[in-house]
Amino acid sequence: MTIAIKFINPFGTGQYNGLITETLTPYVREGTEVVVANTSNCPENIDYYYSKHLIEEAIFEEVIKAEEERFDAVIVGCCYDPGVRVARELVDIPVIGPLEAAMYFAPYFGHDYVVVTDHHKAVPYLRDLVRLYGQQANCLDVSCINWFVADMIKDTDGVARDAMKAAEAAMTNNGAEAAILGCTIISASYEKLILQTGEQRNRAVLNPNTCALKMAESLADLSRQGVYQISRGGITSSSSNITPSSMRRCENGSGTVGRARFENDRRFRSSACSALRQQADPLRFRSWLKVEWLTRSSSIRSYRRSLQIRRYREPTHREPR
Repeated sequence: MTIAIKFINPFGTGQYNGLITETLTPYVREGTEVVVANTSNCPENIDYYYSKHLIEEAIFEEVIKAEEERFDAVIVGCCYDPGVRVARELVDIPVIGPLEAAMYFAPYFGHDYVVVTDHHKAVPYLRDLVRLYGQQANCLDVSCINWFVADMIKDTDGVARDAMKAAEAAMTNNGAEAAILGCTIISASYEKLILQTGEQRNRAVLNPNTCALKMAESLADLSRQGVYQISRGGITSSSSNITPSSMRRCENGSGTVGRARFENDRRFRSSACSALRQQADPLRFRSWLKVEWLTRSSSIRSYRRSLQIRRYREPTHREPR
């Protein structure tokens, strides 16, 4: 029986889908179908934390949609692993983060490793993920090649060569036995270069896209056989009654409030993305954001007061000056 996996490019554009499809397809095993899609109505890059936050909300919607479409597993196609842990609470199917998957594959390639990512903004965030995933002892360094994703698609060969040069240098300088290309687009660029030129692969360098694919296939198999679940035990002592649908049902008895907030979030993301594109002056954008957020915060407080959730307490708010 076919295993269906959805690879979600978190960027709000389809311009990277072809690159991922081209470079992932050779590794799809017989009996597995992979569909590459992207989010919509959200920023087209994840280079900064605010756009990452907006993208994560779109990812949650896409993951829920994937389960409704009967996919067996989902890969969130970015090495920030954006929204992965939260998304696992919303569905019963496996949700895979490429960086996490690559880190857990890395010990099978070498005792320790380095990570080479895209640009300087990602370095501290990936260092945080190293700690979150408990990999401090084995990950010796996180560095970058200072490429931004919007530029990578224009020169994938240049990205691949810069990444490999940096990965080999980082391995040598740190005495590491393996390396992870800590960006899905960098990894796909390197894979494309190999496919097109026939260059010899450095097998000590891990591609998080293929690691995520193999992790998704394995967990989907276990799920099909009835031996996989994601624990929600940290939420309450009686976790057996918690289901993805109950996690999503932050609403009153009719469900009207929950849907209204969902649509409000979607509209806010859309207006924020438009402002990100249109406001060239950062100060003007920050001014716009402050007004929008204060308006939205007032709406959120009104929404929270309308909730009828057991053990819910209204948080104490300090009014903005």
